[in-house]
Amino acid sequence: MTISLADARRMALKAQGFGQPRPSRVTAAHLRRVADRTGLFQIDSVNVLARAHYLPAFSRLGDYDRSLLEGAAWGRTRERRFFEYWAHEASLLPLDLHPLLRWRMARAERGEIGYRALRRFAAERRGEADAVLARIAAEGPLTAAEFENGSSRSGWWEWSDVKHALEWLFWSGRITTATRRGSFARVYDLPERVLPPAVFAMPTPSAAEAQRALIERSARALGVATAADLRDYYRLKPDEADHAIADLAEDGVLVPVRVEGCSQKAWRHRDASPPRRVHGAALLAPFDPLIWERGRTERLFGIRYRIEIYVPQDRRTHGYYVLPFLLDEALVARVDLKADRQAGVLLARRVTLEPGAPDDTLPRLQAELERMATWLGLSDVRIGALIRPDRPAFQA
Repeated sequence: MTISLADARRMALKAQGFGQPRPSRVTAAHLRRVADRTGLFQIDSVNVLARAHYLPAFSRLGDYDRSLLEGAAWGRTRERRFFEYWAHEASLLPLDLHPLLRWRMARAERGEIGYRALRRFAAERRGEADAVLARIAAEGPLTAAEFENGSSRSGWWEWSDVKHALEWLFWSGRITTATRRGSFARVYDLPERVLPPAVFAMPTPSAAEAQRALIERSARALGVATAADLRDYYRLKPDEADHAIADLAEDGVLVPVRVEGCSQKAWRHRDASPPRRVHGAALLAPFDPLIWERGRTERLFGIRYRIEIYVPQDRRTHGYYVLPFLLDEALVARVDLKADRQAGVLLARRVTLEPGAPDDTLPRLQAELERMATWLGLSDVRIGALIRPDRPAFQA
């Protein structure tokens, strides 16, 4: 089957929940439906605008109370709807995914996955990890810094021994995140003291069954995707995913397709269908699942998008924390955003329009920026440099 690029885009947007009317009042049920569609919210500590896990729900629902997400992620046990684990990087995941990731926890517990420094705690340094676990069991929730000499020494990758032990215990599912504290530090506790008891009553599937279920969820969330896209969603390796893709194809859950203009073989979830059109506007976080796989973004939307946080300032093309602007079915602009909380201003330090951006791009972008400012509790929006492909840059 051959499908047009436009239909592939529409299927991808529909699968991710775009094009739906935004509710006048967002409830916890709306938030859960977004999480069920996307399959996760990726966590990132950068807070120049808002932390990454808050943004996908805003992009799809508009102004919502962030405490709904915080309660579902880190609230009281009976309120929990999400748990933290490594999926597509560090992520908040719906509770029903817990059984589907136990095979990964078991592999980490055996020292088969994870960084080398972590794997050592599955073997020769296991006694140290057990001592860390025993202290949490006895004393209750603790951060790495609350252990003696337990804080990170001088950088993200120079962790202390205790931090390595905690992270190995986290990978192996023996501890989880109770809450976040201060500058977003993870507070560790035993899963049985944090997650609802019903989670542990869920049966544990075999690794092959779980991997099949994860690929099927990836396909639902993507609509149309290559095998690499399907694997990437939950960070599965080829030997963990390819058997699942083959099984789902044999059962007719995945349908092979060719997308016009793309050389790679693709798969369509059997329930995915293109709407006649997609209407709406959204600012997309760099870690939004619609665009986090940059190659797929380029194939579907025709723009090369990269995050430039780690690029030296004088070598950045579009800015520090740049959000693509989705207008109907196209990515039409890139906006370098910063929440100046002290001044109460949402700063669009640089707006770059894509070639062919429609005439209503700027007014619709302005409306979305004002919506975001209200959501973040900021009183004003200021736009700095405006870059058009056909005109010299000027200060707005």
